[in-house]
Amino acid sequence: MTSDRVFGFQIAPIASLLGGTQSALNPQGPVASEIAALTWLLFAGAAAIFLGVIAFAAYALFARRGRRAWMTRTEFVVAAGIVFPVVVLTGLLIRAFLPTAEGDGGPGSASLRIEVIGEQWWWRVHYLNAGGGHEFATANEIRIPVGRPVELTLRSADVIHSFWVPNLAGKLDMIPGRVNRLHLSAEQAGEFRGQCAEYCGGPHARMAFFVIAQRPDEFETWRAQQQRPATVPTTQTTERGQLLFVERGCGVCHSVRGTAAESTRGPDLTHVGSRISLGAGTLRNGAGALAAWISSSQHLKPENLMPSFDTLPAAELGVIAAYLESLQ
Repeated sequence: MTSDRVFGFQIAPIASLLGGTQSALNPQGPVASEIAALTWLLFAGAAAIFLGVIAFAAYALFARRGRRAWMTRTEFVVAAGIVFPVVVLTGLLIRAFLPTAEGDGGPGSASLRIEVIGEQWWWRVHYLNAGGGHEFATANEIRIPVGRPVELTLRSADVIHSFWVPNLAGKLDMIPGRVNRLHLSAEQAGEFRGQCAEYCGGPHARMAFFVIAQRPDEFETWRAQQQRPATVPTTQTTERGQLLFVERGCGVCHSVRGTAAESTRGPDLTHVGSRISLGAGTLRNGAGALAAWISSSQHLKPENLMPSFDTLPAAELGVIAAYLESLQ
């Protein structure tokens, strides 16, 4: 259990006024709660020391000379200038390491393992089975069950990225050629925004993702659905959209399991219609957003690696978007 009190004061109500879906001051998991508690402790300690220094300075300036003579004694100088800083800074250093040491159980405690690969400028997500193999792939979205520890295996496919979802955990770099691991869990259901916290070129500022915490039964239902192949088209519009998706070359970069589109260069779109955002958090998902992204991706997210298909006829664009929206 982690504490949400600092110096006896309840910090959660204060934090809720300052934070939202992407705020380290609104913790929704045990690791983030430890970090928030440390943050408030440092804020409070720094404020107290600042006020103390100002009080001493005011006393030295305005008190009578005879009454402030004690401030020039060697004992006071040593105590205030050496002993106090050493003791306080050492204590804060030890306290600062506690969240890292405690975590939420560490290796071996996770009931769910997920591999996240940072790419320019999106997130490839693989859910892993007990043997470490891939169950299924998704992109820019991580769903987890409430109350269960999760281990994230973090890698980079190109440059240095940094994985940060402040409501649930601290940030951790993703370094080419290196595998880092982050443990987190969510205490309640919700939708939490994360961000790449290391400049990685181009549209770095639009490299976001979402962690969605669900009740365990809802998560298992979603997980079972994600393992299935893509939904088979049931209308003339979606059938036409599937055909055009392949004919217009979308399968050169994307895969839709159960169809001829099998490329792994870009995000897996097998169940893209069930995701809440497009373009790594650039747009809220929907048929209109899908059409806008396909036709104007370079306008919406300049320099991303998907070209704008602005020459597609509006009718074709509409049916492709309808097909993708149907992939739940």
